[in-house]
Amino acid sequence: MSTYLYELGRRSFVHHTRVLLAWILVVMIGAGAALTLGDGTRDEFDIPGSEANDAFADLGRTFPELAGLSAYVVVVAPDGTSIDSERSRALVERTVSDLERVDGVTDVTSPYDEMARDASISKDDRAAQVQVQLSGGFENVTEKLKTDLQDTGSSLEDSGYTVAFGGDAFSNTGPKLSIIEIIGVVVALFVLYRMFRSWRAAFLPIITALVGVIVSMELIWTATGFLSVSSTAPLLALMIGLAVGIDYALFILSRHRELMSEGVPAEEAAARSVATAGSAVVFAGVTVMIALVGLAVARIPFLTVMGIGGALAVAVAVAVALTLLPALLGRAGDRLKAKEGERPPGGFSRRWVLLTTKFPAVAMVLVVGILAIATLPVKDLQLALPDNGTEPVGTPQRDSYDLVDEYFGPGYNGPLLVTLDVITSRDPLGVVADVEKDLRATPGVEQIGLATPNRTADTAVVQVIPSTGPADAATADLVDRIRAEAPRWEKEHGVDVAVTGLTAVGIDVSERLQGALLPFGVLVVGLSVLLLMVVFRSVLVPVKATLGFILSTGAAFGAVVAVFQWGWFADLVHLDQTGPLISFLPILLMAVLFGLSMDYEVFLMSRMKEEYVRTGDADRAIIDGFVGSSRVVTAAAVIMLAVFAAFVPEGDVNIKPIAFALAIGVFADAFLVRMLFAPAVMRYAGDRAWWMPARLAKVLPHVDVEGEALHRRVELESWPRRDSTAAVSAAGLTLQTPEGFVYNDVTLEVPAGDWLVVHGPSGSGKTALLLTIAGRMAFDEGRLRVAGHLLPQESPAVREAVALAEFRDVNDLDPNLTVDQHIAERLSIRTFGLWVSRSKVTPVRNSMNRALEAAHDEAGLPFQEVAGTRLVSELTRLERKTLGVVLALLADPQVVVVDDADDLRATEHIDLLWSTLAHLLEHRSTALVAGVQAASSAPAQNTSTPSPRLHLLELDTRRTLDELMI
Repeated sequence: MSTYLYELGRRSFVHHTRVLLAWILVVMIGAGAALTLGDGTRDEFDIPGSEANDAFADLGRTFPELAGLSAYVVVVAPDGTSIDSERSRALVERTVSDLERVDGVTDVTSPYDEMARDASISKDDRAAQVQVQLSGGFENVTEKLKTDLQDTGSSLEDSGYTVAFGGDAFSNTGPKLSIIEIIGVVVALFVLYRMFRSWRAAFLPIITALVGVIVSMELIWTATGFLSVSSTAPLLALMIGLAVGIDYALFILSRHRELMSEGVPAEEAAARSVATAGSAVVFAGVTVMIALVGLAVARIPFLTVMGIGGALAVAVAVAVALTLLPALLGRAGDRLKAKEGERPPGGFSRRWVLLTTKFPAVAMVLVVGILAIATLPVKDLQLALPDNGTEPVGTPQRDSYDLVDEYFGPGYNGPLLVTLDVITSRDPLGVVADVEKDLRATPGVEQIGLATPNRTADTAVVQVIPSTGPADAATADLVDRIRAEAPRWEKEHGVDVAVTGLTAVGIDVSERLQGALLPFGVLVVGLSVLLLMVVFRSVLVPVKATLGFILSTGAAFGAVVAVFQWGWFADLVHLDQTGPLISFLPILLMAVLFGLSMDYEVFLMSRMKEEYVRTGDADRAIIDGFVGSSRVVTAAAVIMLAVFAAFVPEGDVNIKPIAFALAIGVFADAFLVRMLFAPAVMRYAGDRAWWMPARLAKVLPHVDVEGEALHRRVELESWPRRDSTAAVSAAGLTLQTPEGFVYNDVTLEVPAGDWLVVHGPSGSGKTALLLTIAGRMAFDEGRLRVAGHLLPQESPAVREAVALAEFRDVNDLDPNLTVDQHIAERLSIRTFGLWVSRSKVTPVRNSMNRALEAAHDEAGLPFQEVAGTRLVSELTRLERKTLGVVLALLADPQVVVVDDADDLRATEHIDLLWSTLAHLLEHRSTALVAGVQAASSAPAQNTSTPSPRLHLLELDTRRTLDELMI
């Protein structure tokens, strides 16, 4: 990977103008798509398949007047008067009439209605509720509708009555940004300046992060035209995208300036920084995305979309850091080079890590003890979906909620609906009466409101007023008790019973989220541990990282419970009221914090692994790796902490606890786990920290995140010679199996356009050597460069540059296809076309026939043209070999490989083959690598054919068992 990122960084640096224009175009296209296709966010906290959700959806068909969005008006009579007086009745009824005339209102229930009176007038006769049903959902609630509803209460207010409007229609429409969030960016800018001592360098991560956030917001807003996206999703993506965008750019920019201070030219420094730090950025980003996309485990649509939105923001941040940042570095050139006074001395970091690693056991016990104590409040964790009781004091929805709570009771703010399918009942009213009677006797029921069948008498509804609030655990227990009674009612009355309503839906969402925590944790942690194993080739590093995540997450949970439920330091975070935390906070916090903690793990451990690969000294790698990365990790953590903390003081009530928990989690993870716990564990383990079982190492793919391929590329940049144009260069190439050497100590050099013929008997390893040169087989020792690319690190590039003629059991020609069909098939693969015209096939076949004819003429032999309609099974071996080479040359390779060239029926055919190949390659710079069994089968050195310079290589296992000689 580092090799590809090296090229990406270098090209972005060199072609910086094109890259900048491309990103400007992306921003403009995204803006146009968002404006034309976006349809706005919608808060739909539902879970398809749950009892409450399905029953609520059915009400839209059977009881439409109850299934729509609702609102209510709370009217409180002046002191010393009654809401049941004639004057109060007249004023309230007038308001009811005004409400009925509001466009969008489908039904209004007067508090003086006999069926609703018990639940609509308070016991002290001071207050009344007017229930209002609206058409449609949240998307139909406009500011005009809210204003029209509130205007109906003006006559009551003028008469001295207290009027407050509430309900679903007046719920918070979603989080909004304030100027306070800008503080996070300002703090980030200040931290960057303190680190780089350069305003030019400090602004680059801010610019790239803002571009990434803009693009991700455009994409998410465009998606609202096709998906239901909650209003929390864009703000969460903004928060995460801004934090990781700054951090990712910071890591790459820091490495760039470090390399430039060592005398590396700006272009090379940009390429290397993207290759090394950029590799860590890619895997850190992938880890975060895995965690966020893993939210789909909960099977809750709004949470899945939220996770995908956050993952999208991270993906864009990675793309910006790998392309836009090096382009900006290209614009800046040498002006970003650090002055002598700007270089970070690293003195404090070195003293810190030396102290930590001197007493590793003490450091580990200290961190585990502190974070374990901070986790203790988690035992009181309570979850619920947000309601109007969590809104800021002074808002209409909070005022109405408090009035209902004061005059009626907490349960009136979250009534339950018990639905009865009475279509098969002969006495629907009797069934409703019996169920109502049982519900009144159920513990936790304060009052029964509406209890009636619908107009068609196929569905009945009983409105249950709990004695506790919608977010209270006792209300959830009441729902469970009612559902436990449902089978008895179904047996006695033959009706289906379900508990629904927004409160019941919220309870089901919370239970689904709690049930998803364990599988989510297992899935995400398992995948990420596997990813870290692949990256670091270690067992201990992923286990240590996971343990650190558990500790920091526990501390974050404990802190958020202590502040938002217990009320500690509530004034500092501008918290008006304590209460249960939003239901999806735990799973969301686990996802985001796990991804971010793995960021620090990857950045810190990758630098240690890089030093370990370079030096082989575990203790030195810990110290040098820590010194080289801790300053950047610390700055990144401070920036992320500032971004999250900025959303706390004036943030949305739903985002505030999430941002607070993330800020605490980042602090604990970066400054306690990664800066103290991690180096202590690594020192305690020593070389064992980088150990992995051999069997597991063979199974896991090898991914170069430490820049090992880049280091090898830099190290061998002048091998075999500076500016060498050799097609193939090898030194000490060796491949060994448990049975012995396949080939040993092979050294060769084949200039471009030359021929290499490897000869040796069966079992001498010539086919394995040819496949190794072609980048299709690994080797154990030695150096190998093919077409300018080092192996094995750049094997994909080698496979692009080297073409195989027909290899047995590798790319056999289909004997049932004709010559033209094979040519057309190969051309279609190259052009990605479904159909290839005969005008393109014929010239290829003609070139094959011309080469064969020329070879036959030189040998004085008759020639019969190969027809395009001939099946491969009908070709002679010479013709089939030639067809395989012709097909390989269609890829315009730098090297073409032919195995078993002497596997022909007639002895004279081998000379015809060499002559044919010479004519096919006559005007090409393509090198030929071929294998034969007998040395006599190699082309004659004095041949008159136009063959290029010839190199012979003998592989012979008969001389000694363990030596293969050239």
